[in-house]
Amino acid sequence: MKPKNTLKPAFFTTVSCLTLGILTVTNTSQLVVAAVENSAITRQYTLAQFSGFDSQQQERSQLVRTANTLLSQGDLTGAEENLRKLIEKYPEDAFGHYQLGNVLFRQDKKEDAIKAYQEAIRIDPKYALAHNAIGIIFAQQQRWEDAIAEYKKALEINPDYGDALTNLAQALWIQGKRNEAIVSLEKALNIFKQQNRPQKVERIEKILREMKAGDDPTVS
Repeated sequence: MKPKNTLKPAFFTTVSCLTLGILTVTNTSQLVVAAVENSAITRQYTLAQFSGFDSQQQERSQLVRTANTLLSQGDLTGAEENLRKLIEKYPEDAFGHYQLGNVLFRQDKKEDAIKAYQEAIRIDPKYALAHNAIGIIFAQQQRWEDAIAEYKKALEINPDYGDALTNLAQALWIQGKRNEAIVSLEKALNIFKQQNRPQKVERIEKILREMKAGDDPTVS
């Protein structure tokens, strides 16, 4: 018999936020908000600013900058249009597809977002962020087994992906796998400590206290 889950999924919404490329925005879903962070994206974007890059790279960089500016202004339609221009010119640009998935996600076009993330994975099978992002969508749809599978794929690529470990903990908790959830969250906690991310450390420590308190039958 599965143990009673006293910790509500919404509790995890305090953990993190969804990072769309260079920009950070907060998803307001009551179910799950998960981080999608990737230093490789930042490096890719920064390298495009170097004067040694050719005109194609400069054009790509401009499309990305424009999309991010529009996104920061709340113009999701404009951001999507620029990213589609990027993909049209550079169809094998995994980052473009991933970023498009993020913008589609913000517009609640979940199935289209999944397709964009999957295309990023097709181009770059090691795109852990895209697997994590698909997991977020599955979690919002309460497709917990599918979400767990995607989080685990992300972690196979990057075992130190703290946000994927946090998301995995949520999905495991909802499935009644409390011990596994706690182990996953403790791993995330250690990673965030190593990364010197005090806000996440504080929040996850709070979640762990709630989890462990709920695991004690003497605690109401």
